[in-house]
Parts: sequence; C-alpha cells; structure tokens
Amino acid sequence: MNYGISVLFRAIPLVMALFCFAYGSYIYTWGDDVSRLTAGPVVFFLGSICIALFSTASTIIRQIIRTYNPTARLFLPILGYAVALTTFIFGVVMIHDRSVPEFFVTGHVVAGLGLISGCVATAATVSSRFSLIPGNSSDASFKSNPAGFTQGQELLFETIVSFFALVAWAWAIVLLSTPSTPHFVAGSVMGGIACICTSLIALVASIVRQERNVYSTGEKKAWPRLVFVMGGIATLWGLVVIFLYYGQPRDFVGFVLVGLGLVCFSISSKVLLLAKIWKSEYPLASRIPLIPVLTALTCLFLAAFLFEEAVYKEKFFVPARVITGLGAICFTLFSIVSILESGTKKS
Repeated sequence: MNYGISVLFRAIPLVMALFCFAYGSYIYTWGDDVSRLTAGPVVFFLGSICIALFSTASTIIRQIIRTYNPTARLFLPILGYAVALTTFIFGVVMIHDRSVPEFFVTGHVVAGLGLISGCVATAATVSSRFSLIPGNSSDASFKSNPAGFTQGQELLFETIVSFFALVAWAWAIVLLSTPSTPHFVAGSVMGGIACICTSLIALVASIVRQERNVYSTGEKKAWPRLVFVMGGIATLWGLVVIFLYYGQPRDFVGFVLVGLGLVCFSISSKVLLLAKIWKSEYPLASRIPLIPVLTALTCLFLAAFLFEEAVYKEKFFVPARVITGLGAICFTLFSIVSILESGTKKS
C-alpha cells in the first residue's frame, strides 16, 4: 500500500463521519416534529461509529506503511473509547430528559450506538499488533507467538466486547417486556444493535487470536458463521416486524432492523477475510471487499424507496434517514476490509 492510498482509506471513515454529523444536524435543526427529533440525533451519532472505525483503520494502516509510533498507539484507542463513552452518556441523558418525550426512543438508540462504538474501539486496541498476523499466517505451526498479547489480555479484550453485547441483549429484552409502542421500537432497534455487538466479538477474537498464532482451523468456520447468523437474525427479525405489523404505527422499525442486519453482513467481510487467508492461499481475497460495497448500495437503494414512501406516510421518515446513515457505516467498513486485505497479503 502506497502513502496516497493509505491517506484515501483513512479519509473515508472521516468523510463518512462528517456526513453523519452534518446530515444528522441538518435533520434535527430543520424542524421540531417527532420524526426529526428521533432521526436527527441517531444519524448524528452514527458518526461516532465512523470515528471509532477511523481509529481501527489508522492503527492498521500505520503499521503497514511503518509510521506507527507510541503516540498513535496510545491516542487512537483512546479516541475510539472517548467517542464511545461520550455517545453513551448523551444517550443516557436523552433517556432521562422528561422535557422532550420523543427522546425516550432516541436516547436508547444513541446509547446502543455507544455500545457499538465501544466494541469497535476494542477492535482498534487489539489491532495494535496487527503486523504479526502475516508472519503468523505463514507459520505452519500453531505455537503461541510471545510478541502477541498474553492469554490474559486476550480474555480481557474478548470479555469487554462480550460485556457490551450482553448489555445490549439484556437492554433489548427489558424494553421489549413492556408492550407500549415506544418500548417496542426502542427494544427492537436495541436487539439489532446487540446483533452488531455480537458480530464484533467475532472480529476482535479473530484479530487477537491470529496475533497470538492460536487461531484454530475450527475457528475459520465458527467466527464467520456467528456473524452471518447475527446478520440473518436482524434481517429476519426486521422482515417479521414489517409483515406482522403491516399498516400499523410500529411496522417502520422493521426496515431499521434490516439496515442493522446489512451492517452485520458488512462486518462479516472482515471476519471472513481473516479466516480465509489464515495459513492458506485464497485467490478471491481481493473480492471480499465487495461485500460492504454491496451492503452500502443496498442501504442507499432501500433508503431511496423509503424516502418516497415518507412523502405519503410520515412514519417512514425515520428509517429513510437512519438507513442512509447505516449505508455510510457499510461504506466505512469497505475501507477497513480493504486495508485488511492489503495488510494480510503474503509476499
């Protein structure tokens, strides 16, 4: 990877973050109706995930082009976790803001986005020794590499992302236990967020275990399957909601769940790439980055139809805007998997 391409791949997450911040702000400030109070902050804080992904991208790229220094090693993970914590705090504050009832759903979703950002920040942290993966992959043995993380550190990282995922699942269950429409909407979206957090467990585990050279043959199938299952759950959940509540005020949330499922499938590209190139040759590795490109396009096409539907039914205003933001997340993941593909190439 030359320096110019490295700048491009680092710019993509920042540009997508800028898009989310600008678009979310525009939606929120252009009116005071319920739909804008919901969609605006959610789209805005999708940019937080892009910033966390930027931390991951920069961590890996700097190792590839040999500009990774102690300052970057410290700053980039801190940036990811700081954005995640800020997003989560904003979400909690919005939940308890009784002056704006519409913030109840918005706050829960924003807090969930903070959990996703925390998982991504953990991926950025474990990627600090990404440069060990190509060498370990060329080593036929599975002897633990002392230059990688210790077993205790590996368990710590995996525990962190697992904790975030469990919090999201528990949160979703608690919300769904109340029959009101706001609780149903917030709980369903939190369930989709939990699917993304669970998918990120597979990514973090794959990276850290390959850095330690203890990534087993069985894991080459197990981790990608986990991500595909999570994407399938979110997508199927969304379709069930759409058809089960068709014509009712809550059916729109099904489209958001489908969008979250597409994000899971985008994450699968990274996990799948790491699995396919591990201690083997995979001629189609350069084609795997097409997965997040296709999911990003699917988000944009779906959003286009929802924009038209929103002209006649206001309830589709929110999913049209949110899915556009999710498309930005998918395109950011294209940048990450392209970096992974370049960094894991064998000479």
